[in-house]
Amino acid sequence: MAETTRRRPSTARSRATTRRSTRPAKPPAKKVLAIDIGGHHVKILATGRRAKRQADSGPSMTAQQMVDDVKELAQGWDFDVVAMGYPGPVTHNRPLLEPVNLGGGWCGFNFEGAFGKPVKIVNDALMQAIGSYEGGRMLFLGLGTGLGSAMIVDSVGQPMELAHLPYKKGKTFEDYLGDAARRRLGKKRWRKQVFGVVEKLQAALEPDYIVIGGGGVEKLDQLPPGCRRGDNANAFKGGFRLWQEGGVVV
Repeated sequence: MAETTRRRPSTARSRATTRRSTRPAKPPAKKVLAIDIGGHHVKILATGRRAKRQADSGPSMTAQQMVDDVKELAQGWDFDVVAMGYPGPVTHNRPLLEPVNLGGGWCGFNFEGAFGKPVKIVNDALMQAIGSYEGGRMLFLGLGTGLGSAMIVDSVGQPMELAHLPYKKGKTFEDYLGDAARRRLGKKRWRKQVFGVVEKLQAALEPDYIVIGGGGVEKLDQLPPGCRRGDNANAFKGGFRLWQEGGVVV
């Protein structure tokens, strides 16, 4: 009777099979709740949701009140982590100074404990910048009540505080580009100041392109050379990207 010979699998095939069987499964993407905190409203959006929700903010809104309002707004939404855009300087995932246009209690507040979820906090201009980023060296300028600024270079994000740097006649960049300046100077002169400041920042920082966002961009009929329009909705996109593996490093 003929003897049946069983062949052993080749070493290469055996190793490949072992690699496939022991390779860890890719973890599922985190569901993010993005919070954009402004002087007039707190806006939120969660992964998989199309419509944002918002509540009034203002000088009476403390950190605890913000958390309470967001929890109420987010009822029925499922999320694993939180991304927060804060209207002020942030260092090591914590607000460095109390916000100018809101209530108190933000510095030292335990946001992770309050939400019961991991929280990443960045300056609000940086969060919108991350959502606007398309590679290379990008400068973001947010025209609004004040002047927000951030820069991303080769996927590394850096918040900036250009607003309060001295500009001319003893005044700052914000004194010439903020909402109060637009009302004081009139649209035509204010637009001229925007073009002048952008030209100086282009020369100093050498970005590949500039994104101009914030509500003030709607007041510009034309943009300076090398600029494109941002969108406030990109703040949510930036919040989602904060938790994206391999995204912008902050």
